[in-house]
Amino acid sequence: MDIQGKTVLITGASRGIGAAAARVFAEAGANVALVARSEEAIADLTAELGPKAIAIPCDVSRYWEVEKAVEACVQAFGGLDVLINNAGLLEPIEHLSNASPDAWGHVIDVNIKGVFNGMRAAMPVMIAAGGGTILTIGSGAASNPYEGWSAYCASKAGALMLTRSIDAEAREQGIRAISLSPGTVATQMQRDIKASGINPVSQLDWEDHVPPEWPAKTLLWMCSSDADEWCGGEVSLRSESIRRKVSLT
Repeated sequence: MDIQGKTVLITGASRGIGAAAARVFAEAGANVALVARSEEAIADLTAELGPKAIAIPCDVSRYWEVEKAVEACVQAFGGLDVLINNAGLLEPIEHLSNASPDAWGHVIDVNIKGVFNGMRAAMPVMIAAGGGTILTIGSGAASNPYEGWSAYCASKAGALMLTRSIDAEAREQGIRAISLSPGTVATQMQRDIKASGINPVSQLDWEDHVPPEWPAKTLLWMCSSDADEWCGGEVSLRSESIRRKVSLT
């Protein structure tokens, strides 16, 4: 896909991978709709990116808000070509036997229901236009259990299955659905993990994490036909061959 003039909606766009993706896609010539709960942060980023960006405050766990966000994006730019399901939570970082049911459930609301809400709101628009690309930020935690991360692991496994499901249901209608497992990324989430002291990931040094620009650039590459063989599956940024394809060093 030539992203020039295309429209991309990014959830969790206020910081980390989402904000980095907004900059990468805008620099490549795309219109970007920035979706997040933090109205001030996405407003500041929109001002930085200029007239090809809009800020849409939204809680992805509420379907009606996501539906309105998609409608606002289409009204502003005339369509929707790419959805990036990036919004996600990790905490509570604690053993399941001690976890707050409400806090545990909130992770599910954002990490699974939020992904479903984005897909459900975007797909009719994309299918009516002949197709589109839906990218979801995954994790190695989708297939590997980590101490203290039961909600995160379960939710990422569920989100990967949503990617597989819509590929099975809508590939023939032009939907390209791919998950990205970015590895450990130098964002606030890794600071929270470090502070928890739970499981081996918290023992990693800051230098062990890749910069958020790496997954952002990989998401842009995933919009191209070069990534078609991964439709219905997951791209792992831990793979040296993927890093070479995206020209990451």
